[in-house]
Order: sequence, then structure tokens, then C-alpha cells
Amino acid sequence: QVQLVESGGGLVQAGGSLRLSCAASGRISSSNVMGWYRQAPGKQRELVATITSGGRLNYADSVKGRFTISRDTSTVFLQMNSLKPEDTAVYYCYCRPYGQDDYWGQGTQVTVSS
Repeated sequence: QVQLVESGGGLVQAGGSLRLSCAASGRISSSNVMGWYRQAPGKQRELVATITSGGRLNYADSVKGRFTISRDTSTVFLQMNSLKPEDTAVYYCYCRPYGQDDYWGQGTQVTVSS
């Protein structure tokens, strides 16, 4: 089992910044993918960014150049700059240890006001 605890969401004005953190514990494996997805009201959950334990990055086109994902052994971060109202969503931390199922955090609300 893997436990994911997120922090850092909140309310910010358009153009502002927020930093999300997600601490993983349990059987996360030395080989894994961690990252962030988001879900806006009435929409499907979508990829924001992921990073492998080897450092391979993947970003959604909508956040490239504005968001930066980083990590250490068991914590993943999402630095969000130049936030837009359309970034408003619940952000979910994600972890897939090698050979295991997907794990999700409880979600943290990010609201960007115009």
C-alpha cells in the first residue's frame, strides 16, 4: 500500500503562483512514476505533469512553460506560475510504483480568480 498526502492548494489571483507538495509513504518502490492530475467541475480528470524516479518528465500542453514538476525520493512538487482561471480544479497526487496499481491522494483545491 502507498499513502499520499497533499498540501499547498488554495485561492490565488490570476497571474499568481502556488506550490503543491505530495508526500508518499509505504511501498513506493525505488522505481516509480509520481505526478499530478486535475479535475475541474463537470470535466474528466486530466494529466497535469508526471516525473519518473529516473527524472523523465511529461507535461500537459496547457501547462508547459508555466508549471514545473520536481521530486525527491518520496515527495513530488508542482510549482505553478502564471496561473489562469482555467487552472481551477481539484489537483490529485498520483503514484504508480513499479509493478503495482495506481495510487491517488485525496485531492487539494486550487482556485484561480480572474
